[in-house]
Amino acid sequence: MVEIGKINRLTIIRQLDYGTQLNDSESEIVLLAKKDSPPNCRPGDKLEVFVYEDREKHLLATTRMPYATVGQFAKLRVVANSSSGAYLDWGMQKDLLVPKSEQQARMEIGKSYIVFVFLDKKTNRITASTKLDKFFSPHPPDYQEGEEVRLIIFTKTDLGYKAIINHSHQGIVYKNEIFQTLHIGQRLKGYVKKIREDQKTDLTLQPSGYQRVDDVSQDILKTIKDLGGRIAVTDKSRPEEIYSLFGVSKKTFKRAIGALYKRRLVTLEKDGIKLRAVK
Repeated sequence: MVEIGKINRLTIIRQLDYGTQLNDSESEIVLLAKKDSPPNCRPGDKLEVFVYEDREKHLLATTRMPYATVGQFAKLRVVANSSSGAYLDWGMQKDLLVPKSEQQARMEIGKSYIVFVFLDKKTNRITASTKLDKFFSPHPPDYQEGEEVRLIIFTKTDLGYKAIINHSHQGIVYKNEIFQTLHIGQRLKGYVKKIREDQKTDLTLQPSGYQRVDDVSQDILKTIKDLGGRIAVTDKSRPEEIYSLFGVSKKTFKRAIGALYKRRLVTLEKDGIKLRAVK
């Protein structure tokens, strides 16, 4: 079934003077404008296209991709306001509407907001909303501790930063575990630290486990070698200094150094770490 507001992989069935007809396995016809049709394409070829409806309810496609599709969150900029609502630049020829009823607060031209893109059930129109809470999954999070997830930072609190997890749930990264600059709308990898009894999700920006320690160990060895066989960093150094060098927390760094020491690859000095033998 063709999904409106999403990327679809469709098959070319016919080429016309004004465009290319596509369909899926259920034979829904979608028109791709001639200007968007790739050169030298032919019936039977498959294309990835974004599908939407025009005012006459015809299914249309474009090879131009939006910044976000239906079911996704994104940070988008307001380019116009009207009596209907605010209009966002989402990378398409026609701007994306945030109706006044879907605005948490009045949206201002030139400012960017985190929104959720959805298909309005009444109009079948691709629409956006800043009322994020109602679009998070109602189902309990089913992540594993240590699982890698995709994050979008969406608000700052006294405890840290709240993040959208895999366009589905929300979680928090506590400020005492943040060693880098974060900003609203930033997309980055994260890891599930813990699912609490209240079903809320604690996040971390750094993976844990022995594989990660081994990776960090290799980075430390390379850095020491590149710096002449010694670095003026120890397990007493500030977390920010450790993160700026290796991109890991102080806890992960200490575990990695311990592993290197046990393998007799480094010696631990009062004011630094030294290679036993530069390799």
